[in-house]
Amino acid sequence: MTTQATAAAGSTSVYATHAHVQTHINHLLHASPVYGHFFANVSLHSASPGRVVVHLPIERCHLNSKGSLHGAVSATLVDFMGGLAIAAYDSRDHTGVSTDMHVSFLGGAKEGETLEVEGRVDRCGGTLAYTSVVVRKLDGEKGEGRGDVVSMGSHTKFVKQR
Repeated sequence: MTTQATAAAGSTSVYATHAHVQTHINHLLHASPVYGHFFANVSLHSASPGRVVVHLPIERCHLNSKGSLHGAVSATLVDFMGGLAIAAYDSRDHTGVSTDMHVSFLGGAKEGETLEVEGRVDRCGGTLAYTSVVVRKLDGEKGEGRGDVVSMGSHTKFVKQR
């Protein structure tokens, strides 16, 4: 956890952060047709200041023509989770506007598998927030996200309030 995230953690309880992030997810799923379509079955696994973990079962709508997780879904996860990590950082309602995003595709995932997606705030200043996201297959035996990494990304957002 970064120094800033550690400082934020001291002022916000994990329970309050979890509740705030769940409320933020509910709002996003309702307000965004894209998020509502892709992430209708997302479940919040954990949330603490500057860090969010969700689980997403892979369904047919997430697949490309080869039957594997579509790259656009991975990119959308980076966008979604970067914002959630910022919301968790200090209980923000407004998580900014995307200015830059990079996604690396490292592996595949198939229908019926479950993804564990972790978003973290690397730095959050007065103007920009920098986040990183890792998408892993959930290891069925352990029930943890220790499976293969499917994709990872970085997301920068303009967060200055007017």
